[in-house]
Amino acid sequence: MSPNAPETEVANLYDTILILDFGSQFSHLIARRIRELGIYCELFACTIKLSELKFKPKGVILSGSPYSVYDKDAPHVDPALWNLGVPVLGICYGLQELAYTRGGKVEASDHREYGHAIISILEDSVLFEGLPKEFSVWMSHADQLTALPTGFKKLAQTSTAPFAAAENLQERVWGIQFHPEVTHTTHGTAIISNFVSRICGAQKGSWTMATFIEKEVERIRGIVGETAQVIGAVSGGVDSTVAACLMTKAIGDRFHAVLVDNGVMRLNECEQVKQILGEKLGINLIVADASELFLSRLKGVEDPEKKRKIIGNTFVEVFDSKSAEIEAQVEQEGKGKIEFLLQGTLYPDVIESVSFKGPSATIKTHHNVGGLTENMKLKLIEPLRELFKDEVRELGAIMNLDEELIWRHPFPGPGIAIRVLGEVTKEQVAIARLADYIYIEEIKKAGLYRQISQAYAALLPVRSVGVMGDGRTYDQIISLRAVQTKDFMTAEAFEFPYDVLKRIMNRIINEVKGVNRVMYDVSSKPPATIELV
Repeated sequence: MSPNAPETEVANLYDTILILDFGSQFSHLIARRIRELGIYCELFACTIKLSELKFKPKGVILSGSPYSVYDKDAPHVDPALWNLGVPVLGICYGLQELAYTRGGKVEASDHREYGHAIISILEDSVLFEGLPKEFSVWMSHADQLTALPTGFKKLAQTSTAPFAAAENLQERVWGIQFHPEVTHTTHGTAIISNFVSRICGAQKGSWTMATFIEKEVERIRGIVGETAQVIGAVSGGVDSTVAACLMTKAIGDRFHAVLVDNGVMRLNECEQVKQILGEKLGINLIVADASELFLSRLKGVEDPEKKRKIIGNTFVEVFDSKSAEIEAQVEQEGKGKIEFLLQGTLYPDVIESVSFKGPSATIKTHHNVGGLTENMKLKLIEPLRELFKDEVRELGAIMNLDEELIWRHPFPGPGIAIRVLGEVTKEQVAIARLADYIYIEEIKKAGLYRQISQAYAALLPVRSVGVMGDGRTYDQIISLRAVQTKDFMTAEAFEFPYDVLKRIMNRIINEVKGVNRVMYDVSSKPPATIELV
């Protein structure tokens, strides 16, 4: 069975809502709200030909957009949408799109609406069932609908938007000018729920991680077959661990997990991963110790982008070499061939790649095992491809993974190498590694770890004068970073109790040789990023 066959699509296993993205910054939030209702959904670029879909949705939502529908280069939906025979909801630009393409009038507004507005519901509609006649909504538009297409009825208005909501019951089309997906809209989730559940008939609660495990295991078995072998890289993070557990549950020892020790992992990390994955979870784990190779190639390199490329290329080389060894052994034992590569891709990565605006300009190169499939002629298998991070964590909890692993903070693929600003050496890595270990240990002792989305210690490429004992020192500086965020697109620095920061500072300076100063980074994202480089 091909991994791309329609019968292997997750969307065919559940009631699925299709979201067509016109480039809105909020599109991913539409998907989040629907998933939170226990209903499955998938997002595609608005330019997709609906004939290419491998499933039939229960309903379709058109997102907002930074464009104007009357612009020459404005994106428009495939006209086949109107013959699909399912309910359609247009949000903001989506309302203007469905109206404009059906004979309505859209014009630049004299009173642009950005922020809160009070909407007045004028007519009964299942879309607003159970809601008050007036409530606060979030607007973000410069254009507005000024004349409805034939067959549409006005449902609501604001003080500046005469058609804040409209419907065509006969054609089962609805449109709203505001954004129900953002938390600023009161009753926004209820509106989305009314559409996907009451109007589209999607079953609430049908999408759960408990049902996903059962269906995904069967789907993996159907894709891989009875003899094929699968290989995949693991790091000890929640994503790769959950993916490895699913694969092991589905095909047992025919899955080969490879941990590449690149010499820039956290303190004692390789030993912990071997113990948790290999001994406790029973995953068929192979460790490739290439720490000396990685560090030798990083010698003299200070540019962070070059570090990433060196680590990424070396990782591919080491993984490829270890894969060849495993494949030779498997074939020698007559156990079949390695035909699939496991990757722990998550749905936000998919959304970024399929969104109308496409992937944003490259800020930094992300380290993953992309490219291995081409080099190794393997078919890709991605059991977490349809999941958000919180869903992966929920899945891990159902699979009885340790809570500490489930809630582990993200760690970059290039590891401590990009947290050592300047040249990466064994000595510099040891300093950053120990400082980071102390930092995280104290955060956990203070009971703050789960309140923080990501925390780490970085070693800065500067030295400062200090006084320790009776002598002056000229040593290095550790920068501490801790942020809170829901989506990692924006973030705020965590506000530590001062006594905790002071305790962390004391321990790092006293226990980490070569450090005489500790600083705390309070920058928000944007303008800063979460990692320093």
